[in-house]
Amino acid sequence: MIENAQLISLSRQIALQRQMDVVANNMANINTTGFKAENILFEEYVMPVARDNDFKTPDQPLSYVQDWATIHDMTGGAVVQTGSELDVALNGDGFFAVQTPAGERYTKSGAFQLNASGTLVDLNGNPVLGQGGPITFGPSETGILIGADGSVSSSAGAKGRLRMVEFANPQALTREGNNLYAGGTPVTATKTRAMQGFIEKSNVSGVSEVTELIRVTRAYESMASMTQRQDDLRRSAIQRLGDANA
Repeated sequence: MIENAQLISLSRQIALQRQMDVVANNMANINTTGFKAENILFEEYVMPVARDNDFKTPDQPLSYVQDWATIHDMTGGAVVQTGSELDVALNGDGFFAVQTPAGERYTKSGAFQLNASGTLVDLNGNPVLGQGGPITFGPSETGILIGADGSVSSSAGAKGRLRMVEFANPQALTREGNNLYAGGTPVTATKTRAMQGFIEKSNVSGVSEVTELIRVTRAYESMASMTQRQDDLRRSAIQRLGDANA
């Protein structure tokens, strides 16, 4: 029975450690443009072969905690006006497409800039994709305009249209580093509009995450204390058994 209690406690501690990692990552990105928070889903895992015969039949199966899935919180963050012609927020569920060394990736962050060659890039230097590829401006071009449909123009005329995509199931996307997502089946956005001169802030709530951090820390400490008590019981039982057989 002591071994069962320790294993169940250990499964909960592992789950709490994973939850702590997610909360810490959310807090670290509280000021990251376009960042979407993560949440963890847990489920009960009933051990199919183990039983605890000290209890009546309905209470015999042993239940463990399982980290079932990590989900993306795709609710919108606050949209802030910056006035910069290279800042673009998305009004809708769409994503921007960028070109990375690993292939096409997707992001909610519209804080763009121009690199040394005049190519529109994200904060990590990845070219922002238009319908026909990266969008590039000449050194003398001014007056960059980005329309609600993603069309881009400057003093030199039309430059293309931002590749904005949507997903039937955003939860199927895989989160990568640098605020990027991969996977899924992208389709051309029809319900998303671009907003030039605005950026979307992170949707992480600092108060909620700090509260969750405290709750997880206390739960972990409680499990550690229970494990220590179980270890003390085991040590005491072994010692008494040894004394009885002496």
